Amino acid sequence: MPVVLLYALVVLIWGSTWSAIPFQLGIVPPEVSVAYRFAIAAAILFLIARLSGRPLGVSRAHYPMVALQGALLFSANYFFVYYGTAHVTSGLGAVIFSLIVLANAFLERLFFRTPLEGRLLLAAACGLTGIGLVFWPEVSSLSPGDDAVIGIAWLLLGILMASLGNMAAVVNTRRDQSVMTVNAHAMAWGALTSALIAWLLGRPFVFDGGVGYVVSLCYLAILGSSLAFGAYLTLIRRIGSARAAYASVLFPVVALALSHWLEDYHFTALALAGIILTMIGNWLALSRYRRVDDTAASKYV
Repeated sequence: MPVVLLYALVVLIWGSTWSAIPFQLGIVPPEVSVAYRFAIAAAILFLIARLSGRPLGVSRAHYPMVALQGALLFSANYFFVYYGTAHVTSGLGAVIFSLIVLANAFLERLFFRTPLEGRLLLAAACGLTGIGLVFWPEVSSLSPGDDAVIGIAWLLLGILMASLGNMAAVVNTRRDQSVMTVNAHAMAWGALTSALIAWLLGRPFVFDGGVGYVVSLCYLAILGSSLAFGAYLTLIRRIGSARAAYASVLFPVVALALSHWLEDYHFTALALAGIILTMIGNWLALSRYRRVDDTAASKYV
């Protein structure tokens, strides 16, 4: 699949999951919900891999890095994000989490000696400024004494966990392994890690049979995890983690578009200016990257 379509798939699906995640909060503890989500996603990927004839095993030598990807990207990352969003508005959370673009760029530099491209840093500046303008009322009302500071701290930890998980994914995607198979094993480890942490924290393993919880869980597991993470890690393989992470800047734009359609949200002039600036940053980030042969790359999807 072409890079543009993979990127659009990630943006549209993860942009819409902002509307699904609130239905996961309530009766079921966040740690348990994360365990359910990735256990279902892993089972789906193993089934698809089996039916499509892809290899189900991962080399023993490579397995520790796959398990690390699962524990960071499919477990710890989500805990901190869920904890953070309990203290800040979704808009402010979106602004903060878009910092993962810079986190990935700097960690790639640290671990893999990848050059810090001026074009990508400019793109990140445009995107972060644009999202800041979109959610300016929420950003400008923040006070150092607010409870939101706690939420910001949790979100920053979430960004660190997600970005470190992305670095593990960079290692895994550079190996001649199927992205689907690696994801299946990593998500299984994410589910196991989440369940273990929930048990250690004394969280009850309950289930909410309500329509909202069940439908949102299925959406997050099937589309938000099985499909979107497959597309995202394929993007990491093709264009690098920093450019792939730029999709996070566009998630709030998709969420606002859905809000405009479903909840009659009206865009302000400041928000429209922010969206335009974000689009400029998106063009800068994706208009120049080292292309790989799509046919060869698709061999390991």
